[in-house]
Amino acid sequence: MDHPKLRPVEVFPAEVGGQQMVCLRDPYSFSDRVLLLPHPLFFIVSHFDGRHSLLDIQAAFARRYGELLFREKLDEIIQELDTAHFLEGAGFEAHREQVEADFARSQIRRAALAGKSYEADPERLGIQIDGFFAPPEGPGPPLPQDGGPPIRGAVIPHIDFARGGTCYGWAYKALMESCDADLFVVLGTSHTGTKGFFALTRKDYETPFGVIPTDRSFVDRLIARCGPTLLWDEQAHRAEHSIEFQATLLQGLLGTQRAIQMVPILCLSFQPLIAARTPPRRDSTVAAFLDALREAIAASGRRCCLIASADLAHVGPRFGDPEPVDDLQLKEIARRDLTMLEKVVGGDAEGFFGAIEAEGDRWRICGLSSIYTLLGALEPGQGKLLKYSQWPDPVGTVTFASIIFC
Repeated sequence: MDHPKLRPVEVFPAEVGGQQMVCLRDPYSFSDRVLLLPHPLFFIVSHFDGRHSLLDIQAAFARRYGELLFREKLDEIIQELDTAHFLEGAGFEAHREQVEADFARSQIRRAALAGKSYEADPERLGIQIDGFFAPPEGPGPPLPQDGGPPIRGAVIPHIDFARGGTCYGWAYKALMESCDADLFVVLGTSHTGTKGFFALTRKDYETPFGVIPTDRSFVDRLIARCGPTLLWDEQAHRAEHSIEFQATLLQGLLGTQRAIQMVPILCLSFQPLIAARTPPRRDSTVAAFLDALREAIAASGRRCCLIASADLAHVGPRFGDPEPVDDLQLKEIARRDLTMLEKVVGGDAEGFFGAIEAEGDRWRICGLSSIYTLLGALEPGQGKLLKYSQWPDPVGTVTFASIIFC
């Protein structure tokens, strides 16, 4: 590799043992490695852009640090990144094709994060999930079905269980007590980007508690209405956590009570619509999909509940901001989040989008498309905010909430 080129990866600051590092992670999950680089090593890797030759990189290092970067050391760095599938090239292309072919052949979407983001053993995972309900942050243990108005929709976080578990607990306690649905349409946020606004799959979802079947007839109704383009981005489901987390909790908490099925739908970012200052309802693709989703729900004849698997603000250096998040900013983020969530609770899809669009999505609301789609499919609807939470990391703060609609 005379001109090494790094693949598109996540790059964010990290502190390890008091040392400032730079973390590299593959958002597409072709590599499961997480690389922690000290700043001199990151300086070298930052020149892996396909334009700098090895001699260019050696010269840049000498100018910056006043030391020689020997060719053997540079070759070693390149070999390590290539082995980890972080570099573009023939080796990575062969690996990518194999991974995608294996996924395409399988009838089941395997649990990609079991044993990584949550326990793979169902007994230990059950204990972990039980902790989501524990007071004082949790809502208390679920009670028997209360016979109240059935829940038709919910906004539930997709942050990892370790940071957002109790917020999940508020939503799932409500679902266990007041939701009789046997079909859950899960609107997940796609973090890797897709060609269209929505991506479907017919694959069943594996969880540590067993496989949760996908309602293929429902998926086929959507495809018949909107076209086969809905399957073009099926590969986006392979490693996306936003649906996997909900599938795991649905199967573990509700699938033990009754037979349930799922319709997994990934929603792409609405950033192009924000940039064009175009409300989603005026986009023909989004409008047609919302019509198709409402029609498919009605045609299914089933007890259906929609779940938007969505987080809210993403603020701090990890997400591109210049400064760490302080307590004053946390309060401002909470104030803005709660004002925005008033639109969600009121079932106002256009007001929700407008609140984000007015600020150019300054706070990076990654659940915009999934929440908007839920509100558009449920209309009209009135919700209830059960829990608002923040994970207040100065380097990368994430906010999230649990909301139900009856």
